Amino acid sequence: MSDTRRRVKVYTLNEDRQWDDRGTGHVSSTYVEELKGMSLLVRAESDGSLLLESKINPNTAYQKQQDTLIVWSEAENYDLALSFQEKAGCDEIWEKICQVQGKDPSVEVTQDLIDESEEERFEEMPETSHLIDLPTCELSKLEEIADLVTSVLSSPIRREKLALALENEGYIKKLLQLFQACENLENTEGLHHLYEIIRGILFLNKATLFEEDEKFLSEVFAQLTDEATDDDKRRELVNFFKEFCAFSQTLQPQNRDAFFKTLAKLGILPALEIVMGMDDLQVRSAATDIFSYLVEFSPSMVREFVMQEAQQSDDDVLLINVVIEQMICDTDPELGGAVQLMGLLRTLIDPENMLATTNKTEKSEFLNFFYNHCMHVLTAPLLTNTSEDKCEKDNMLGSNKTNTICPDNYQTAQLLALILELLTFCVEHHTYHIKNYIMNKDLLRRVLVLMNSKHTFLALCALRFMRRIIGLKDEFYNRYITKGNLFEPVINALLDNGTRYNLLNSAVIELFEFIRVEDIKSLTAHIVENFYKALESIEYVQTFKGLKTKYEQEKDRQNQKLNSVPSILRSNRFRRDAKALEEDEEMWFNEDDDEEGKAVITPVEKSKTEDDFPDSYEKFMETKKAKESEDKENLPKRASSGGFKFTFSHSPSATNGTNSTNSKSVVSQTTPASSNVSSSKTTNLATSVTATKGNLVGLVDYPDDEEEDEEEESSPRKRPRLGS
Repeated sequence: MSDTRRRVKVYTLNEDRQWDDRGTGHVSSTYVEELKGMSLLVRAESDGSLLLESKINPNTAYQKQQDTLIVWSEAENYDLALSFQEKAGCDEIWEKICQVQGKDPSVEVTQDLIDESEEERFEEMPETSHLIDLPTCELSKLEEIADLVTSVLSSPIRREKLALALENEGYIKKLLQLFQACENLENTEGLHHLYEIIRGILFLNKATLFEEDEKFLSEVFAQLTDEATDDDKRRELVNFFKEFCAFSQTLQPQNRDAFFKTLAKLGILPALEIVMGMDDLQVRSAATDIFSYLVEFSPSMVREFVMQEAQQSDDDVLLINVVIEQMICDTDPELGGAVQLMGLLRTLIDPENMLATTNKTEKSEFLNFFYNHCMHVLTAPLLTNTSEDKCEKDNMLGSNKTNTICPDNYQTAQLLALILELLTFCVEHHTYHIKNYIMNKDLLRRVLVLMNSKHTFLALCALRFMRRIIGLKDEFYNRYITKGNLFEPVINALLDNGTRYNLLNSAVIELFEFIRVEDIKSLTAHIVENFYKALESIEYVQTFKGLKTKYEQEKDRQNQKLNSVPSILRSNRFRRDAKALEEDEEMWFNEDDDEEGKAVITPVEKSKTEDDFPDSYEKFMETKKAKESEDKENLPKRASSGGFKFTFSHSPSATNGTNSTNSKSVVSQTTPASSNVSSSKTTNLATSVTATKGNLVGLVDYPDDEEEDEEEESSPRKRPRLGS
């Protein structure tokens, strides 16, 4: 059925027989898995919170009044009403209700109502009177009890009478005693009857019948986690709790809250932590379903538990790390369980559902905990599959793609895609913590290794991760990218893709188009200075020529700005600006974050190359104008073919001391054989020039650019790959 939404007000009838307004929202009729049926859902128009979740019961009497009102009663005289803004919306929801109950939408009442006098007589009956005679609670009567409970479910009056009888005679506790007896006697038939009985009692939807026997439940938890418990019994116990949680979804919100709080108090989370790590696949699956109910009920409750647990346990036994490990170790070829667990993790790390009070900030506390105790577990498969050792091993085995070090295994590729999805979510929502983590671990370089994957979906996930980072337009990220030469694997992927018009091509072009449109100057300068020779042949889009135009416009603007400043002021001024830039960076790593708490990871050390070379275009231009002859000596020597030779390589020292797994040599339009200088001298000179260029904030205009342009030959038809 289609999911339709209409604007409504939700009303409930209070004890004084007055209608209370519960809020305004949008109603939909949709199938709810937890309720096992079509249900009415109302979400608040202000914040999207759930105002109403009510299963369309086949036996409930719904009334349509005044063309825009639907009224019905649920358990315990809980009356509800939906007041529609539009008649059309009321008609459509009414049709859905009638369709579920098999009624003609032309009727105004879907079920026969209780006669008023009969209802009054029923309400006047004392609760102590035995409205239904219950069989004796003993093993031999279990089948009779099960038949009785099943038979009353079709009648609202008999359901109410049965609920009163069960409550008045303390019948539930007697049934639990029979359950223990059947367990001890291994009476399978009796256990099946008890299952039908308890299932029927739950369908009565009577809150007072849900008051837990804490001693009984504590014993069940103990058996669930006891190593001596045999596998079959443990499987039955965990399935019992799973069914219990599923049935709780039929309760009204206040009763459901009480139910889960009771489970939490009795130790459901420590029990799940043990059970989720067991070998039995069915047990783990059921435990995951229970965990999902708890996360949906209260992410804060789960977060509070794991933070308290961290003070007493090692990282490898923490509940969240157990969840992460189960996601990583999912044996399903399609990773169905891993996808479910990934969704739960995303809910737990989502700042949008974290609480902030005057005394504490859950967001700050939990994110500090997560990045200290859990992030290394989440990123372990990614770092392992993009390590240098993995690279050497894969190269020994052979590959049809240069430097392809990511796994060819489809299941592993799927897992890495899930991890990248979570990390991308972190980039969007955990600004400070994830930034510190990425820079210290040189994480983006490791992620971009996956651009070489034969699985396009994985390469796209890696590209999406970088796109989210660039989308923040954060200069600290931009400096990290340019200093690390991290556009190179992206451009190589574009060139390897050739002229194929596919999703990878479009995604790469969109990334560079974003940089052009948003006019991110530092990235534009880096791309044009280092990669334009390889990209200028791409003419089916104007993106790269547009970047070159932006680059030249900025260069002209800087020249005009420089010429307007008296020469006597230039050196000191620009030296002060460069120093201020370094001080700002140092302050950022040392300051506390107002929103997310203090720094939790060791700050990144600055590269020494920043102090060895000038940091601003203006300073370079001043030096160039004052000492033109010295500048010419520092320029790269001409190759005999008329082009310049640059080697864009990134040393580990330039990326926070982390070994590079994706470092490549990029040669621009010159072959080593054509150079008049020895290879060793050429390498040293090129490296020196690269280091100088890589740290210039402005844009360098060499004095003989025009002459070089005239000598250049036309672009080759086949795009050169950035790498030797």
